[in-house]
Amino acid sequence: MFESGLGSKVSAEGLRVRPRVAIGFAIFIGYMILVFSVQKLGGVPFPEWGDSGSNLFFGAGLSLLVATVALAVTTSLLGWWRPALFEAVRSRHRWPIVVPIVMALLLVVNLSATDWESFDGAFLAASIILILVGFTEELTTRGLLLVALRSRFSEVWVWLISSVAFGLMHYMNVLLGQGFAPTSQQVGLAFLAGTIFYILRRTTGSLIPAMVLHGLWDFSVFAVGYGTPSPLAGLATVFYLGVAVLGLAVVWFTFRSASDVPLGTRSRTAQVAA
Repeated sequence: MFESGLGSKVSAEGLRVRPRVAIGFAIFIGYMILVFSVQKLGGVPFPEWGDSGSNLFFGAGLSLLVATVALAVTTSLLGWWRPALFEAVRSRHRWPIVVPIVMALLLVVNLSATDWESFDGAFLAASIILILVGFTEELTTRGLLLVALRSRFSEVWVWLISSVAFGLMHYMNVLLGQGFAPTSQQVGLAFLAGTIFYILRRTTGSLIPAMVLHGLWDFSVFAVGYGTPSPLAGLATVFYLGVAVLGLAVVWFTFRSASDVPLGTRSRTAQVAA
């Protein structure tokens, strides 16, 4: 049996490789190197991704397609699909889900503010491919890395480390042509967004809703930035920061399981028995 950071035991059946922190970070670093390499070869600076369908595809879309295949193969070889996608024990407190629900409403505001008439087929197709970011970044950080971290750390550290890693991942954009100051702001917002996605995983018991919300959120951000959006776009931006900070305030309540056992109350070493 594999003793998880949730204070409950998860069957090790199907886990071809025992989860280790080093494996999680190897996947995390490997993902960044792969995505950065493909994006760099695409030759489109990050600030220009949203200028056209071609730029968006070669700047982001192609790397996401490659990363999707690589992550699917990696997860299958490890046998980590179930723990990466599903919680053994959901959060006892379900009400924090209100935070990702509000984020979803802001997503709808973005889509409502989008200048859809400015879209051409190429930009729409590239934008749809961009939704894959929800699969790749969530599986990397709040999926595989989370599984690896739970083999050693309490759940508070699992949330913090995976969210910080998710934020720092965006510093790649400096190497892709974005300034350090705006990238640092993006990193901070990504950490807060990562906390919201973590809350959604814990309250629903699955990473899949977080993948969907993440992918659609990024889709909406690039969509609303194309053409001439309505004034509603600014409204969503103003409220987003408040919602993100609220997520940071309530995430603590997701650290308790349905059995009311504090997460991470176990020995620090994961145990796998035949």
